[in-house]
Amino acid sequence: MRISTITNWAYAVTVVLTVLSGGAFILSAHSAVRERAAVETRERLDELVDQLALAAEQTTEDARLFVMRGEERHLQAFRGAQGEERAREEAIKGLKSTGLSPQELFALRRLETDAEALDQIEEKAVADYGDGDRDGARQTLFGPEHERLQTDLLTSVQHFIDLVATRAADEFAGARTRTDLWDNIAKSMLGLTAAVFIGVLYFVLKRRVATPLLRMTGIVNRLAKQDYDVEVLPDSRRDEIGEMNEAIQIFRDNGLERERLDAERRRDQKTKDHILQMMHRLQACQQHEELAEVVSLFAPRIFPHLAGNLYLMNSSRSALTSASQWRQPTRSHDILAPAECWGLRRGSPHVSDHSGGDVPCQHLEAGDDACICIPLSAHGDTVGLLYFEGADGGKAMESARLYIEIIAENIGLAIANLQLRDRLTHLAVRDPLTGLLNRRSLDDEMNRLRRDSLDRPTACLMVDIDHFKHFNDEFGHDAGDHVMRQVATLMTETAGKSGSVYRFGGEEFTVILPESTKDAGFGIAEKLRMAVEATPITYQGRPLGAVTVSIGIASTEDGKSAATLLQRADAALLRAKSEGRNITLIEGSGGSPNHRLAG
Repeated sequence: MRISTITNWAYAVTVVLTVLSGGAFILSAHSAVRERAAVETRERLDELVDQLALAAEQTTEDARLFVMRGEERHLQAFRGAQGEERAREEAIKGLKSTGLSPQELFALRRLETDAEALDQIEEKAVADYGDGDRDGARQTLFGPEHERLQTDLLTSVQHFIDLVATRAADEFAGARTRTDLWDNIAKSMLGLTAAVFIGVLYFVLKRRVATPLLRMTGIVNRLAKQDYDVEVLPDSRRDEIGEMNEAIQIFRDNGLERERLDAERRRDQKTKDHILQMMHRLQACQQHEELAEVVSLFAPRIFPHLAGNLYLMNSSRSALTSASQWRQPTRSHDILAPAECWGLRRGSPHVSDHSGGDVPCQHLEAGDDACICIPLSAHGDTVGLLYFEGADGGKAMESARLYIEIIAENIGLAIANLQLRDRLTHLAVRDPLTGLLNRRSLDDEMNRLRRDSLDRPTACLMVDIDHFKHFNDEFGHDAGDHVMRQVATLMTETAGKSGSVYRFGGEEFTVILPESTKDAGFGIAEKLRMAVEATPITYQGRPLGAVTVSIGIASTEDGKSAATLLQRADAALLRAKSEGRNITLIEGSGGSPNHRLAG
């Protein structure tokens, strides 16, 4: 029950009890008034009867004295007493209308009859005495008849007094009883009113208000300090305190929800910060290894409950290889074919979980972890695959899917940018026809050699395809380009592990062999010359005939300058070409070659 209802009921009961108490007090006072009236009536009747009896005796005494002495004053006294007696008789008649009982009325009539009879005999005696019959008058007043009438009057008076006294006593006792009854009722009502008031104060103020409010004050103080771990005890009362307790519970729940949202916002902001840091570092990566390291570093920070792999597509687009991984994924292989992944097939994220909601990827081992494969693509080209797996039934993965896709998009762009950078770099430093380092790269290398004052020797080979114009004229320029590419391949395979191969220009090539003497360079040059001569070259099914090369060698041995290395090697090449081609010559003093080998 609501406190306001209890208070209203208590107020109503208190008012009713107060009204009843007041009514009881009024009735008690009224009974007291009736009690006093009964006492006053009894006293008045007693007084009248006593006066009547005394008047009768006094009248008799005056009449007897008059007939005995004959004095006038006694006669006047007798007449005066008779006048007073007549007034009292009138008063007695008035008492008949005051609610006397039938017995009292009968006794009062009897008293009046006896008084009239006595008055008549006394008046007769006084009259006889006045007529001269003094002896008869005395005989009448002192005779037995007068005595009998006087005795009857006194008896009637006493009987009436007894009746009046009995009735007055009964009325007084009844009035007293009613007075005591209403007084007790009034006191009881007053006590009950006080008990109700005190009970309401204890029940409402202490038990239903003060105690709960004291408990809730501590809870509210803790909630005000954002201590939402405080427990709000359930209160099933449907009153104001119950509503307040429910409001506090709602406030606590809202605080907990706000804390949860704040924590989630902080985690989200932290995740966004990590993503932003990752994006900045991805943009600064210059190699695929750096990119893989950045992903493996930041992925577990962004997704602490997920393991994963970063796969990169190879140049032939036949397989994807794991470039980095984090938190030790267990279901996916390190190498997979594009056809084994539904995400790569469809070109969109694909989820594989134990619920069987979709077909699992073929590159996954059996397990309960949920997995997601996100193709990495940019400019319409697939460059890799981002893979995640989680052990919580996919809940963390589902909640983080938006971020996963954002990261995948940026990683794909970063990989594509690296590949584009590699292609641009390749175009900048490589010859587009042969794939060898170009003249610009050779110039950079020669500048580096000139800057470095090292004691280690460096050998330089200048290579020229013999009679190259013959291939262009007889078989066409495409065939000539094919010959140039084949020779470049043989040069890379022969000298690529020991140094760098450059296309100098036209059909001429340069090989720089760091830390090689001219003798070591001569050995590599001869291997190259013989490999070219021994390799048959065909184009579109037609043999192009023998292909040979002439080679000139120079070195920085014996303190010779690196600044003239190319010129000296080129001079040796010119001598080799002038001496019949398909030979290797080493620069020598006096312009004569130290070694000369004919083909």
